[in-house]
Amino acid sequence: MPRVALTDRFCASAPSLGVRSDYFDEKVPGLALRVTENGHRSWCYLFTSPRSGKRARSTLGSYPSTSLAAARGKAVEAKGQVEAGQDPRDVAIAQEAGAMTVAGLIPSYLEKPHRRTGKPRKSVKEIERRLNRNVVPLIGDVRLADLHKRDVNRFIAPIMKRKRPIEAARVFEDFRAMVRWAVKQGYLDHNPLEGMEPPAVSVEGDRVLTDDEIRTLWQGLPDALARSVQCQRIVKLCLVTAQRVGEVAGITPAELDLKAREWRLPGERTKNGHPHVVPLSDLAIRIIKDAMADNEPETNEDSGSKPLFPCGDGSLSPVAVARTVLRAHEKSQERPLGRFGIAPWSTHDLRRTAVSEMAKLGVAPIVLGHIINHISVTKAGVTLKVYSHYSYDREKRAALDLWAERLGSITAGTTAKVISVASGGVG
Repeated sequence: MPRVALTDRFCASAPSLGVRSDYFDEKVPGLALRVTENGHRSWCYLFTSPRSGKRARSTLGSYPSTSLAAARGKAVEAKGQVEAGQDPRDVAIAQEAGAMTVAGLIPSYLEKPHRRTGKPRKSVKEIERRLNRNVVPLIGDVRLADLHKRDVNRFIAPIMKRKRPIEAARVFEDFRAMVRWAVKQGYLDHNPLEGMEPPAVSVEGDRVLTDDEIRTLWQGLPDALARSVQCQRIVKLCLVTAQRVGEVAGITPAELDLKAREWRLPGERTKNGHPHVVPLSDLAIRIIKDAMADNEPETNEDSGSKPLFPCGDGSLSPVAVARTVLRAHEKSQERPLGRFGIAPWSTHDLRRTAVSEMAKLGVAPIVLGHIINHISVTKAGVTLKVYSHYSYDREKRAALDLWAERLGSITAGTTAKVISVASGGVG
């Protein structure tokens, strides 16, 4: 590594002595002109990083766009940063971030690979379309250093005004994910969106699906959720068992006793902290066995500890399921009702629909309360809470079997008669 008295004439004609050669400046220690074998010339500053204690290199620019005088000035500035305990590379990133705009950040963000597979994400084009359509025209010129919560409202409000709450929620999630990534990469010192809630999705809180909607939903799941067979099965099980999406998505083999035809939820997995036994109908067992078959390992290793709906090192999260459903609700000219072909619904609406249908079949409220593990119904009064320890297991099984039979006729489009419990069943 030769040390020379750099001049503009020398910088313009210095040869490469190999793949690349570094010529260190005698005047400013640490400054070097790097010349590659193809003639490219660039400036760098070598130093000992205050952050790691190791030797490091910081790029200062290319020659001749960055002159010798300018390079020396930058090297002196970098030397001062090191003496002040700062890594010049960190300072450069912060300076770049200060000049970077929202529009400039988007391409860098979209280039990042999927965190698990390392491959480009399949949803990149969708994210790019949403951000370029809704965000860039309104706040694309805002510098990251000046980004504020009110800027988010600037692009969310017009979407809500168009009465597209689902799209607004998706755009918000895309933008928030990008900002969080920018913080991790050092483009931002902190997350200016911290504490912001996504826009509320306008879905009725008392929505109950009709028979026609149930049939359309059930039959259309393979197309609507084509990328996630797991989500298809979770949606079906939510409707068949009347349980919460978080409980369904988190099923483990240890909770299942298929011989006894039971799903035994421990208290730590239920909303109210009380253990809960869900009788399994034939329909529920078929769905569960299909999921188990997909989880069969290629080796002889025991798969008993593997979640029914695995994702990474754990189970598929209910948030991921909700987002998948939310995306399928997005409207287009080809699909004005979204991919499901019916008005928007939530996974909790499936639970409400199942309970409403069982009520129509004559299932007593106390039995319904035990099916959905509602303490407010099963132990509402002092008398029930203190004296009633009956589990209603037989009535729960009869009700869920009856509902599964009814659901089968609905989804098949048949007019098979289902006898209600009021006609001689339990309840």
